[in-house]
Amino acid sequence: MTGTAAPFAADDYKARMERAARSAAEAGLAGLLVAPGPDLVWLTGYAPTAVTERLTLLVLAPGQEPVLVVPTLEAPDAAQATGASALALRDWTDGKDPYAATAALLDADGRYGVSDNAWAMHLLGLQKALPGTSYASLTEALPMLRAVKDAAELELLAAAGAAADATFEEIRKVPFGGRRESEVAADLADLLRRFGHSQVDFTIVASGPNGANPHHEVGDRVIERGDMVVLDFGGLKDGYGSDTSRTVHVGEPTDEERRVHDLVRAAQEAGFRAVRPGVPCQEVDRAARAVIADAGYGEYFIHRTGHGIGVTTHEPPYMIEGEEQPLVPGMCFSVEPGVYLPGRFGVRIEDIVTVTEDGGRRLNDTTREMVIVD
Repeated sequence: MTGTAAPFAADDYKARMERAARSAAEAGLAGLLVAPGPDLVWLTGYAPTAVTERLTLLVLAPGQEPVLVVPTLEAPDAAQATGASALALRDWTDGKDPYAATAALLDADGRYGVSDNAWAMHLLGLQKALPGTSYASLTEALPMLRAVKDAAELELLAAAGAAADATFEEIRKVPFGGRRESEVAADLADLLRRFGHSQVDFTIVASGPNGANPHHEVGDRVIERGDMVVLDFGGLKDGYGSDTSRTVHVGEPTDEERRVHDLVRAAQEAGFRAVRPGVPCQEVDRAARAVIADAGYGEYFIHRTGHGIGVTTHEPPYMIEGEEQPLVPGMCFSVEPGVYLPGRFGVRIEDIVTVTEDGGRRLNDTTREMVIVD
């Protein structure tokens, strides 16, 4: 493919590249080097049909025209990307040295931010060509580069969230008891695609004791009556992510199971209500975690409260103790506290939330109450 289905124009990509170059300068970098992956798609609209050992690299530097170094055989596809008119293409042919071609665009003593999924062989090739250069991970150097979404991005994220909600409304109607986790996971994947997802990233179905593992790999365990079942699913719709979790119960729950579910629901609400501009990310984590800790279950909440979402389903910012980045209108992230009781069951409730001018708005609207399934 040569871009996402998102309704962005060449001027949008031009503005993103200019902003990225300015941000690099403000961070003390000579520029940015962006390999194929989500950063390249977000900046240019270009995603190579296949990522191979041939070097493809976007070079951004303040005051310079963006340049995309690309293999000659892929140059026609790159030229069709929506953002291509806002950059220069520099192609190289097999048998030539792509690092020499790229080195000519760089400051021989510069420090560059490099997208996290750049291949080591390419970075080492550049270091050999320009021994005086140094590099920093883009996530480390510019963690907020993609964090604040514009109106069009928010619309796409809301649509992805609505598709995930529609998936949950349908999955709660299917039989759970007597079926394997893998069968319900396949239903989730089919429903996400039915409601417009082009990519399914994960479909966690964690039943009974498996629910105590937040990232349980779906298996062949048969779901039984009396099981709590954690559902966590999402992917990409029109290039933007969804991610939601709900915990259902097969048949009537015990008093303890209801109590733990209500506790997690209260923690999730507290995390959501902590969202407002200027508040450090860690305060969202603190608010949700305090509810669980005060109830005596603090040791069983074993992960961060949330992660950013955009053109990937996990990205900065992160809602975790120690993250002092202030919330800014347009940021989008999950709020997903959980309690995991080893060998017994788990509960997680997750919404995607966006920061507004005066608080937060959920992008998932399905019930957070206990849902009973068959």
